[in-house]
Amino acid sequence: MKKGNQTPTKSVVLPYKKTKGTEAKKLYNQTGRTCQRWQARQLNNILAINKDNLWTHTKYGYSVPRRNGKNEVVAMRELYGLLHGEKVLHTAHRTTTSHSAAVRLSELLDCLGYTEIQRMNKEKKAAGEYVKNYTFSKQFGLERIQIIDGGTCDFRTRSGKGGLGEGFDLLIIDEAQEYTDEQESALKYVVTDSKNPQTIFCGTPPTMVSSGTIFLNYRNDTLKGGKPNSGWAEWSVEEMSDIRDKSLWYLTNPSLGTILSERSIEDEIGGDEMDFNIQRLGLWQQHNLKSAISKTEWDSLRASASPEFAAHDLFVGIKFGRDDTNVSLAIAAKTKDEKIFVEVVDCKEIREGVGWIVDWIGQAKSIKKVAVDGANGQQMLCNRMKDAKLKKPILPTVKEIISANALFEQAVFKKTLTHMGQEELANVVSNCEKRNIGSNGGFGYRAQMPDGEVALMDSVILAYWLASIDKGKKQMVKY
Repeated sequence: MKKGNQTPTKSVVLPYKKTKGTEAKKLYNQTGRTCQRWQARQLNNILAINKDNLWTHTKYGYSVPRRNGKNEVVAMRELYGLLHGEKVLHTAHRTTTSHSAAVRLSELLDCLGYTEIQRMNKEKKAAGEYVKNYTFSKQFGLERIQIIDGGTCDFRTRSGKGGLGEGFDLLIIDEAQEYTDEQESALKYVVTDSKNPQTIFCGTPPTMVSSGTIFLNYRNDTLKGGKPNSGWAEWSVEEMSDIRDKSLWYLTNPSLGTILSERSIEDEIGGDEMDFNIQRLGLWQQHNLKSAISKTEWDSLRASASPEFAAHDLFVGIKFGRDDTNVSLAIAAKTKDEKIFVEVVDCKEIREGVGWIVDWIGQAKSIKKVAVDGANGQQMLCNRMKDAKLKKPILPTVKEIISANALFEQAVFKKTLTHMGQEELANVVSNCEKRNIGSNGGFGYRAQMPDGEVALMDSVILAYWLASIDKGKKQMVKY
């Protein structure tokens, strides 16, 4: 029978001579299940050891399309860890997923001849027969398996606080496509104190509704060689492909022909070719995914006709991009229906200078306030504006930038903002994600697409902020 490709289409594996993978595979096969060849290879990579008897890969990630048995690899690793005294933390995006992982590990122990103490009869308990036994705390969302005089495995749903204050040897990031920056900041230190730590990421490529970015970034950085002590493996197509091409099914699904059938995949084919490419053919898009502001949300703010303005006052926001490439100028004005209209005037390369900005401000009428942000050009523009005898601009503080971003988010939600649908601005706004600013919950935005210029959005936010706090009514957001 024809079988799926057992070798990753892309991988990064650090050199090693020894591995505990063979031992882990043998242990797993003793449960009555069979470790597939592709799973054994991943197990060997994960459990590879260096000359100091430490894990070769302190971090290892792999991506396999759904229903291929990727979670069995994690179960094999956890089973090995339990029987070798490791403290394991298994995290998942959904509570049902982490619960299923706990049940799976418990069943493997049962098949190895271990007995859950809660199920032991009174005679055995009285006799103290605790050889090859374990405890299983089954509280939903707080499951815990502990081998008597051995290792432990805790199962948790991820949050921004999960795992804080606890120490583990092995951290599992299940459903890694949903792993967020906030969750990583809370979890990445839980293995720091271990003498031989390891973190494993497993999942599928992010879909259009996935919220995480860590898995995508880890994958990209590792493939580029930018992650020390890290490994990666994936089964994927390079680009959007024919969903009915069975050769691609076999290329990207290593368990096809064993636990997965052609008929099952045929039943999955529908009208959404992108979803099939991501979920079944392992396609990685160049950006992720779930924007902080959706296209639908932004489009709903578009004015059907040119708005009527409540006054002639203009508010100008100028943002120098963080990558020293572009500078954007945007305007805001209040409308008669008590909204604030925003629009980008222009965005040019910084190497063209700031003369065009000074000229535009000097010729524009009714400018009430100007805000400039961006350390790479802020002072240069201020000096040029001073030479041109223009009004001194506002240089917002970090606290004010945080407030501006929060006010902008509220305006989108409350629909107190309007625009005329500029395509470039819409592309950035509907493909953005939040980034942390400061230490008290403040945030800003960054572009998800490689060619997205977030300075367009930031200049609009500055202009909106000036208009919204005009007349001394500052709507500061407290943190």
